[in-house]
Amino acid sequence: MYQPTYESLSTHPVPSWFLDAKFGIFSHWTVGSVPAFAPTGKDPFTLAREEGERMAFSHTPYAEWYWNSISIPDSPAAEHHARVWGNCEYDVFVRRFLDAAKGWDPQRWQRMLAASGAKYCVMVTKHHDGVLMWPSEVPNPHRGSAWSSERDLVRECADAARGAGLRFGVYYSGGIDWTFQGLGIDGWGKLYGAIPQDETYHAYADAHWRELIRKYQPDVLWNDIGYPGFGAGAAQLMADFYNGNPDGVVNDRFDFLGVMGGTAHADFTTPEYTTTPVDHKRPFEVTRGIGTSFGYTESEGEHTYMPIPDLIRMFVDIVADGGNLLLNYGAMPGGEVPWAQQMRLLAMGQWLAVNGAAIYASRPFEQSRLQTDDGTPVRLTTGADGAVYAMVCGRPDSATIVIDGLPAGEVHLVGHRAMLHRSGDRIVLPTRPDDTPVFTLRVG
Repeated sequence: MYQPTYESLSTHPVPSWFLDAKFGIFSHWTVGSVPAFAPTGKDPFTLAREEGERMAFSHTPYAEWYWNSISIPDSPAAEHHARVWGNCEYDVFVRRFLDAAKGWDPQRWQRMLAASGAKYCVMVTKHHDGVLMWPSEVPNPHRGSAWSSERDLVRECADAARGAGLRFGVYYSGGIDWTFQGLGIDGWGKLYGAIPQDETYHAYADAHWRELIRKYQPDVLWNDIGYPGFGAGAAQLMADFYNGNPDGVVNDRFDFLGVMGGTAHADFTTPEYTTTPVDHKRPFEVTRGIGTSFGYTESEGEHTYMPIPDLIRMFVDIVADGGNLLLNYGAMPGGEVPWAQQMRLLAMGQWLAVNGAAIYASRPFEQSRLQTDDGTPVRLTTGADGAVYAMVCGRPDSATIVIDGLPAGEVHLVGHRAMLHRSGDRIVLPTRPDDTPVFTLRVG
């Protein structure tokens, strides 16, 4: 039995299903999809680094932060809100969103998830605006039942994910709830100061987490932006979760700083809009949107969404470094996923259908970075079958490629049955590969 202490919780082994999954889908379907506005451009972390904290918050590309953005004077969202919406109350968007959600067809999500090649799905159940995506037994004390979906959208998403063969996880904004406090956040200090630390909010968030666990049996607890009491405040919840589901995992955002400092527990870290792990000793899961926002933004499209070749090559880099990718789609108010976003998820699935042996249940090879003689990157993994997989991240000029340092062994092109001719580091392919973003060689 796990106890609510760091020493006990830290003995929890990260389950093999999570380490093997490699690819998860994040679902941000939020009230912010109604105004569907945010400036497109740099992610908030790059903005903060290059242009300062206030710019990162006032010009955030995250549409799901709309309520906060319009609370910052002179922000692009505040100007947009006055011009387009006449400075209406946020309640207007909540009513429109929950009404639109009544027409959602979860079977469309199930088909999309099944085709994506992902192994788990994490759904936003409450974002920073406090709106609940399920008919909770613990309604918002400040907004009442108007702030909860009458339809159990979490249940139906869980059923869709599991029907597609995926594990299911829940996102919950434990640290920020603007119906309690904090609107107008324009810097990191205000962000952390906005986390309610009183017992009333702690009991509220704890009751929601326990309700989500009891009703939907998630395998992932994906908290965001801290928690009342931080790591210590979440310790009993984590212990009870593990005791009920030893194969469950929790992320690092109950207490990000405590996890970094070795005083709070997490199974994995969550770098956002970067592929660099924050802690090389711990499993990591890169999270990002297909475009510049997690939530749906009307102005986004092909010009802002990550190109499919770049997306797949980024994914290969993450896996070869030992991590997972949690790729987000931002649904529209009625639950529709924009076509251009779907195309990227379908492309991931098509690529994984051929190259999955190099990805699923793989581990980084001892020398995970090589390159061809023309400088094309090659990333290596060790597959579940013990073979080495060399993923070539580009299209060669001919059917002959040279990879200096390629491990010894027979070479096959994944997706092609015949063995290839090999002379040292020189490999002769059946023909020049097509324009697939990454093709894979099996060595051994």
